[in-house]
Amino acid sequence: MAKDIGIDLGTANVLIFVKGKGVVLNEPSVVALDTATNKVLAVGEEAYQMVGRTPGSIVAIRPMKDGVIADFDITQAMLQYFINKLKVKSMFSRPRILICCPTNITSVEQKAIRQAAESTGCRNVYIEEEPKVAAVGVGMNIFEPSGNMVIDIGGGTTDVAVLSMGGIVTSESLKMAGNTLDNDILQHVKREHNLLIGERTAEAIKITIGTATPIEKESAEPGAQTMDIRGRDLLTGLPRTLTITEAEIREAMRESVYSIVSTAKQVLENTPPELSADIIDRGIVVTGGGALLKGLDRLLSDELKVPVAIADSPLDAVAMGTGVLLDHLVKSKIK
Repeated sequence: MAKDIGIDLGTANVLIFVKGKGVVLNEPSVVALDTATNKVLAVGEEAYQMVGRTPGSIVAIRPMKDGVIADFDITQAMLQYFINKLKVKSMFSRPRILICCPTNITSVEQKAIRQAAESTGCRNVYIEEEPKVAAVGVGMNIFEPSGNMVIDIGGGTTDVAVLSMGGIVTSESLKMAGNTLDNDILQHVKREHNLLIGERTAEAIKITIGTATPIEKESAEPGAQTMDIRGRDLLTGLPRTLTITEAEIREAMRESVYSIVSTAKQVLENTPPELSADIIDRGIVVTGGGALLKGLDRLLSDELKVPVAIADSPLDAVAMGTGVLLDHLVKSKIK
């Protein structure tokens, strides 16, 4: 029998949930392509290792941009590769697929996601909005008549939503998330230090010393306050090493982090008062890779005056949610 699968088709990573097995695949959404022959050379982790390190004839492409498909053919090839790798299709039956998308995408963008999933040879394709799936994935009961709020910070988009009775009451989607923070760091180092670094180095800086609010010295790991980075000096053209501080990186990301905070405020302002009361009791849950930014929960809690918690496994929340919703296809009113 073919197994039903849930796909978190993210800008940074693709996660696939197979019914009965859990999350079986978590790989970067990157495809390496030979421009001369138009042939796919590598997909996922193997292709990610090539980012910024390929010769002229090979390009490492991210086919997803801001949570939607930027290159249809490459996305199709990527999905086909991952699904074939999992061997979830059988000769006699085909799986059902539940795939996630940001809240404010157009019907054309939604159709592109549906077609890319259908091209893999599945039986039915269901599309659901990411914050709703993330809320289910972290264990919220969104089918009750009470307010639940989730902030899903992915690679390309931040989705903020208030849910009740199995649907989204009010939501906002911001094309600013983990990748934006990486770019902020990259631009800051280039502007302030005349040092050119790659996107993988920028991401490593964010993970190692990136913070949303100042972290007390005693609670931080030794050496977490500074980091040595290497890149190309823009003045001499030669490789150079630079020591960068936590405070400097926090300032570089400040504007983007506060954009996420103001989007959350906007959603709370548009929330019906009864549901606002529920959110004060239950708090807000943050999911997605961006939730791992140190001090983000404290910053959101201080700014929104509501308890904020980071999900136990924020990276897997959407994928786990697809697994739950596959069991409740009728109950969850999936399109």
